[in-house]
Amino acid sequence: MVPAVATVLILCVPVQTGDVTTSGKITAADAASLVLVVWCLVRLLRGRGGRLTPTAASVLGAPAVAFAVATAASADPMASLPGFVRYLQIFVLVPGALLLLLRGTRDFRLLSWALILLALVQGAVGVVQNLTRTGASYMGQDVRAVGTFGPLDVMGMSTVVSLGLVTAFALGLADRRAISRRQRVTAMWCAAALVPPLGLSYSRGAWIATAVACVVVLLLAGVRRAALILLALAAASVVLVGGFGVGSSMVQERLTSITDISAAPDRSVTDRYSLWSAATAMWQDDPATGVGLKNFPAHRDGHASLGLSSGSDTAGAGMQFQKEPLLSPHNMYLLVLSEQGLIGAVAVVGSGGVLLVCGLRRLHAARRAHFGGGPADAPGAADCGLAAVGLLVWQGVDFLYADIGGPSTVLTAVLLGTVAWWALAPSPAAAAPLPNSPATSADDKAEASAR
Repeated sequence: MVPAVATVLILCVPVQTGDVTTSGKITAADAASLVLVVWCLVRLLRGRGGRLTPTAASVLGAPAVAFAVATAASADPMASLPGFVRYLQIFVLVPGALLLLLRGTRDFRLLSWALILLALVQGAVGVVQNLTRTGASYMGQDVRAVGTFGPLDVMGMSTVVSLGLVTAFALGLADRRAISRRQRVTAMWCAAALVPPLGLSYSRGAWIATAVACVVVLLLAGVRRAALILLALAAASVVLVGGFGVGSSMVQERLTSITDISAAPDRSVTDRYSLWSAATAMWQDDPATGVGLKNFPAHRDGHASLGLSSGSDTAGAGMQFQKEPLLSPHNMYLLVLSEQGLIGAVAVVGSGGVLLVCGLRRLHAARRAHFGGGPADAPGAADCGLAAVGLLVWQGVDFLYADIGGPSTVLTAVLLGTVAWWALAPSPAAAAPLPNSPATSADDKAEASAR
């Protein structure tokens, strides 16, 4: 698990590059993910890796085929080739490697705590940036928390912190038989500590995705407990915000802007809807295969309205003011639809849907086995299922407001890999016959022992 943990923790290292998909530079996280894939291949060649079930092969293979078709159908296949490699890395290679490398719930929890540690480090840096006014520029002040990712990747820290918060929240809600009380209490304190940096990121999409994912985790952990916790949070919010006025005016303004989509939206909202409209128009021109991977910028101006600005203003966190071009629709579903058409959209969304359905089914089965007296560390422990489903829900909602790009995108691949292990990995407990069963032959006992 060392390469997998290193792929996560290496994101603590400060990054100087902008969007890796546009700069063409390979970050340390990309290099670590490459080592992870090679390590998995070496273990497979030595006969020590896992195996793919037909369902897992289909879930990973369908997007790969769709990416290849979109690249071949592109007007400029060579220009689309880097995008093809990037999509393979995020949606196929790294998730497949983790699916084959994870050996059980202990490995899953180890990776989860590495993600929480990364979130705490980045969140701490972000809080310091806000307090010392050394963050990215927001409303004329250098107060936006961006961690070590810099102002060119303002979504990096919010992504890391959100994923760590959802993971810690899920582990904190785990049943006492799954993990120790010390781990559950520590996880809850970590989740609480990650709330301030998430708020100081001023990322509306991350706020919405985190809220939805945490509510889903709460409901899956128990409806009665979810109702009590939600009521307590609502009462605390009324007292803190309404009674004591806790919450900066910037955060309140950011929250209000979520609903200001028709009356007086800010520039970012206007640009977002213009880009979404442009992506839809591109798909209508070529519904089957889209305009080709990485071709959205080339077709943007021909389909966008005149209200689209030339770029977003970036400054602060050690960087001078500059215009950052708008090279994507900031919506993963529309980006895939515009560049890969229905073939790519159906493959990506369909694979995600299969992961969600299989993950929920295994979570239900794990909870039944868990409360029925099964071993707490058996494959399919419920605490891992809560974290996996919560992370997948977070990613699905966040893709409505963001897309892949930047060093933190490697975490998307890690997330998909852990979810794929939970949803698709064969269960050794189910596959192996019981050694003490009277109906088990001597050969079956030997095979079970070998497994």
